[in-house]
Amino acid sequence: MNSTPIPQSEMNPKTIAQTLRGVPVYTGERVEDLHRNGFLLIQDPSRFCFGVDAVILSAFAKVRKNESVLDLCTGSGVIPILLAGKTAGKRFDGLEIQAESADAARRSVQLNGLSDQINIVEGDVKSALSLFSASAYDVVTCNPPYMRAGAGIPNEDAPRTIARHETLCTLDDVVAASAKLLRPQGRLYMVHRPERLADLMVALRTHSLEPKTLRFVHSRIHKAPVLFLIEAARNGKPSLTVPPPLVIYKDGTDEYTDEIHRIYYE
Repeated sequence: MNSTPIPQSEMNPKTIAQTLRGVPVYTGERVEDLHRNGFLLIQDPSRFCFGVDAVILSAFAKVRKNESVLDLCTGSGVIPILLAGKTAGKRFDGLEIQAESADAARRSVQLNGLSDQINIVEGDVKSALSLFSASAYDVVTCNPPYMRAGAGIPNEDAPRTIARHETLCTLDDVVAASAKLLRPQGRLYMVHRPERLADLMVALRTHSLEPKTLRFVHSRIHKAPVLFLIEAARNGKPSLTVPPPLVIYKDGTDEYTDEIHRIYYE
């Protein structure tokens, strides 16, 4: 496996709008500054763009020196790219089911000179064990689709529906795959919505992943949480820590809190 971009001829017909560092950027795509090590990310706004949830997950995940990391539902590859820039991990893999998203992620990896560290694989979470070795990873991360299949109002655009709704994989699929791919005592880091917390807790213990840290995320300090971050350990001992919440905006303003500012820019 390698991070060589899929040839344009194998994708839907596209027009190259520009070339950066020898990497094509197609018409309709934009290049985002990740504010870390000069890293850039190629995204297509008509498909799906990363948000604050992916960024805070990359800060929440603890990756130690020489550890191996797999990011499930990697999308544009933003999480492995950020983790490669801010941790001492040795190897980062990303799994993405949508061909065009996987292609954009590969091009972002190449754009940032990270092909020796990051490998993007196109494939299904439900078939992850046929793509990667069992018990091969110290860390698994995932920013999964939040909505149950049939819940909410599906976006008519298929790529966005796949990214937001459990049409191609469920929460249990993600947890089951993570449990099989993690080494004993390996850690899963995930971001999700509060209304799915009970579902996730059940899935984690069903698959021998013990919740270790739960942190709620609030848009503002006096508002209800909009997200939560969770760490779970394979075959871990029961013991759950709930640190103070992460708050995105300063009260009464649209300015980031100091902690969010540090996550984005330092």
